Order: sequence, then C-alpha cells, then structure tokens
Amino acid sequence: MKKRILFTIFGILIVLSLLLSSCQPTTTQPPAEEPTTEEPVAEGKPFEGVTINIMMEGVPDTEFVQELLPQFEEQTGMKVNIEVLNYAMMHEKLVPQLTAPEGGGSYDVIVVDNYWVGEFIYADWLMELDDRLANSETISLDDYLPSMVNMVGVLGDKAYMVPFYNYAMALIYCNVPEVEGKVGEIPNSIPEYVELIKSLTDADAGFYGASMMGLRPDPITMEWLNYLYSSGGLIYDEDWNVIVNNENGVEALTQYVDAMKNAASSGAPAYGFDETFTEVAQGKAFGFITFNWMLPQLNDPEMSQVVDMCTVTSVPGGKGLLGGWGWAIPKSSHSPDAAWAFIEWAESFDVAKARALAGGAPTRIDVFEDSDVLAAYPYYKEVEQIVGEAITFPIMSRSPQVVEVLGRVLSEAVIGSKSPQEALDEAAAELAGLVD
Repeated sequence: MKKRILFTIFGILIVLSLLLSSCQPTTTQPPAEEPTTEEPVAEGKPFEGVTINIMMEGVPDTEFVQELLPQFEEQTGMKVNIEVLNYAMMHEKLVPQLTAPEGGGSYDVIVVDNYWVGEFIYADWLMELDDRLANSETISLDDYLPSMVNMVGVLGDKAYMVPFYNYAMALIYCNVPEVEGKVGEIPNSIPEYVELIKSLTDADAGFYGASMMGLRPDPITMEWLNYLYSSGGLIYDEDWNVIVNNENGVEALTQYVDAMKNAASSGAPAYGFDETFTEVAQGKAFGFITFNWMLPQLNDPEMSQVVDMCTVTSVPGGKGLLGGWGWAIPKSSHSPDAAWAFIEWAESFDVAKARALAGGAPTRIDVFEDSDVLAAYPYYKEVEQIVGEAITFPIMSRSPQVVEVLGRVLSEAVIGSKSPQEALDEAAAELAGLVD
C-alpha cells in the first residue's frame, strides 16, 4: 500500500506523506472530514467466503426470512442457501443428514417441528446451545413465551433450539352474508360450537358451518386435538399413562364426527390445510379451526374473498393445540459458528418484528407487545394469550408414530367403521407401547 502511495505522489512532500501514512488508517477512500457511509471492506465482514445451507418449510415466515436475507449476507459476507420443502418431504430428507458424522451433513441450520423434538434430541443429533445463548448479546430464551420455550427451546435442563414461529391453533370465523343475524357470541364449549356450525350449514346452497380437514394422518390429528384439549382430555397424563380413550376423549371424538358429518362439506374427510383455507377464503364456510396466522392470509385480497370479514379467537373451550418450530444446529453442521450468527440475526428483535409486521407468527414477547405490531394487528394481543395457554403435543421420541396411530383411528371413526370408543380403545393399546 505504501509503495503504491509513494509511486503515486513521487517527489511531492515525501516526508510529509510518510508521516501522514503512518498515522492514518489504511483505506480505499481518501480521508474525509465528515463520517463516511461506505460499506465495510471485505476484510471487515466476519464470514466472508463462508456458505451455510438451511432447510425450511414453505410457510409465510420462511418467505419473510428470505426477503430480509440480503441484509444479513451484506453485513456478514456470508452466503446463505435456503432449501424450501413441503412439510411431508422434510423429515425423510433430514434424517440421513442428521445421522452423518460430525461436520459431515448437508445442513448447517435446520428448523425443527415440535413433533420431531424428542426424536432429534434423544438421538443426540442437535448441538446444545446453552453456552452460545449465555454469551449472546442479541437473544435470550427469556425473550420468548414460556410455552414456546418449553416446546421448541429447552428439553430437560438444556437448550437445543431457539423458537422460530408458532402455529398455535385457534378458531377463525367470518361474518359472511350467509350468517348475518344468525350468530351471536361464539360458544365457549365444543358441544355448543358443534350445534352452532350445524345450524349454519346449508349443504344444498353449498355453504357450511365449518371447513374441516379429515386428511390422515397429520391434518385430522391436529384438528381433533383441539376438540380433545378443549373437552378436558389429553393423550397421556403426567405419568405417561394413556388416557385418550377416557370419557373426555370419547366425547371429543363423538362431537368431532358429528361436526364432520353434519357441518362440513362431503369432501372434508379428504381435506388438508390448503383445501380448508380455500373453502373459507371463497366464503363457502363460516370458519375453521386452523393456524392463527391464517388470518393475515384471509385479509389478503389476492388470496381471499372475505377480506376484513374474519376474526380469530380461542377454540371454544379455551384450549387449543400449540404447534411451532425452532431453529437448531445439527451436530453434523459444517459451520456451527456461522450457523449461530445466522440464528442470532434471524431472531433479533428487529428481524422478528419485521417478520411479524409482514404477517408472520411471533414467538418473542416483546414482538407480540410492540406498539407498531399491535397497531398493524390488534388481534395479536389475543393471539399472545392463545399461544401462551395452548397445549403442546407430547414430546417423545416416537411422536410421529403417535400421529400415525391417531390419524388412522380418527379416520375410521369418521367413516363409521368404528365407534368413537372402539377407535380410541384401539389407539390406546398402541399408544401405550410408544412411550419411551
């Protein structure tokens, strides 16, 4: 550098030039009296030349991260490749990479569905994050709703994940013309709710009290668990005894079958999340039990015909299913330090707030309670309570198998090949054998 300067200004005040070059910082720009706004040189970017790979699900919060990603790459010099997959493909593709030797996997950061938490941690596939969290100036698990931390943050006394987004389930209903004058207050129990949606159904006119998703195994299981939890039931008690087939469980399934047969369309037993959203968005149903973050989608005129007609509230009975995803670093990650830098950025307050303002599903308390976020989405005050009080799926190494069992027997009850009691008794016998 000094040689280039000497050749450039050869013969002009050599001594003065040397003095100036020795006391001023090396720079690619001439000295300026006012502060410069130039971007940092490459040497100042902490992860210049580093590439990390991330697998994520194709949901709105993933899209919002992708939109903000160029900021992070510019700040750090890091290249981030995000592979977006349909949920049904993720687990199958993840497992071979998670079982790879340390540093030998394809993914540096993954998002973990709450169904997989027990499996991934008990298999020793995820790095512990306690030390990184203790030294972080950006994030702390104290920033998050405890319900989320207990589901996709900490297991036992160790931290393995940082909550990413919630998919707590709630009731979304719409004041479409077909229900005008027919609905007062939303019922506060499942039986009353079922009676309401049955009364609103006019199958001949193609209008239904509820859009329901009976597709097995995951959609039907997730939907029915809201009936179970709001009826006072659980799959296992606190000692891991199976109680899904007790009186509360049988009542919940009886009500669910009644609703499916008498308040939903004939296609409902084969519907998944997309079909129920479409039915409600087209104004063909009063509402549905679904992810709370579906409401911004229903208010998008490019996606919906019921813009500004819909409201989100707790599942009748008050206890819905809590779902969510957490960021994690696999032990097979090539670049765990770079992976952690990405997580710190993605979960920083500013980025988490930007995602929420775009219609994302928050997990941080300070984002839920931010004045700008509440001004844009006043109902987030209620969503915070919904997320905080919802009940999670059992965290165990065989959670996916629990979903498979429930999905099968619930479908059998819906089509009538088994009574609710018979279906749940069958489930109970199998679920007992899945406890770790």
